Amino acid sequence: MSKLDQVLVLDPPADLRFKGPFTDVVTTNLKLKNPSDKRVCFKVKTTAPRRYCVRPNSGVIDAGAAVNISVMLQPFDYDPNEKSKHKFMVQTIFAPPNVTDMDALWKEAKPDDLMDSKLRCVFELPSENDKVNDVEVPKAAPVTNSTKADSTSAAVPVTASLDDTEAKKVHEKNKRLQAEISKLNEEIRQLKDENVRKVPRSDYMTSNSTSLLGREASAASLPSLLVVIAAIFIGFFLGKFIL
Repeated sequence: MSKLDQVLVLDPPADLRFKGPFTDVVTTNLKLKNPSDKRVCFKVKTTAPRRYCVRPNSGVIDAGAAVNISVMLQPFDYDPNEKSKHKFMVQTIFAPPNVTDMDALWKEAKPDDLMDSKLRCVFELPSENDKVNDVEVPKAAPVTNSTKADSTSAAVPVTASLDDTEAKKVHEKNKRLQAEISKLNEEIRQLKDENVRKVPRSDYMTSNSTSLLGREASAASLPSLLVVIAAIFIGFFLGKFIL
C-alpha cells in the first residue's frame, strides 16, 4: 500500500529561514492548516533537537482549523562557509474518535497511516542594505539634539552683550555726573574767593555782618546740597543697573 500524502498545508512549505546575527535566540514561525473534514494529530521532529525549541511540538488540529508553531534557534557561532544540514519533519495522522493517550497513539500507529513533510533549515545574515539602515537610524536623533544645544548655547552671549551695553551706559552717566560735581565744586570755590576779596574794611563787615553771615551760610550749604543730589542720581542709575 502506498504512503499517504500529507493532509496538512504547511506555510512555509519547504524551508525554515532563520535570519541572523545568531548571538541571540532567533525565532521563525510555521503554520499548519487542516483543510480536511477530520481531526489530525501532528508531531514536529528535528535532526538537531539540542539546537531548537519548538512550541507546541505536538497536538491535534480540528477540521478546517490551523495552528502556529514557533521554532526557536538557540545562539551559536555561525560559520557562513558551513552549509546547514538541519532538517525538520512534520508527521501527521488522522485522529481516531475520543483519542486521549497521544503517546500510545504514535507508538501504535501503522507506517501506512503516517503522513509527513520535510523542511530544511536556511541560515541568513542581514543584507548590506539592512546594515546601512540599522546604522543610519540611531544617528538621526543626535542631529536634532545638537541643533537644540547650539540654539540654546547661542542665546547666552546675547544676554551677556545686552548687560555689557547697559553697564557701559551707566558708567558713562556716572562719569558725566562726576564731571558736573567737580565743575560745581570749582564754581563754589571761586565764589568764596570773590566774597573774600569784596570785603575791604572792618566797618563794612560790622555793619553788614548779618547779611554776610547769611551769604556764607548759603555758600557753605550749597556743596552739601549738590553732593546729596549727585548721590541720589548715582544711586538711581546703579539701582537700575543692578535690578
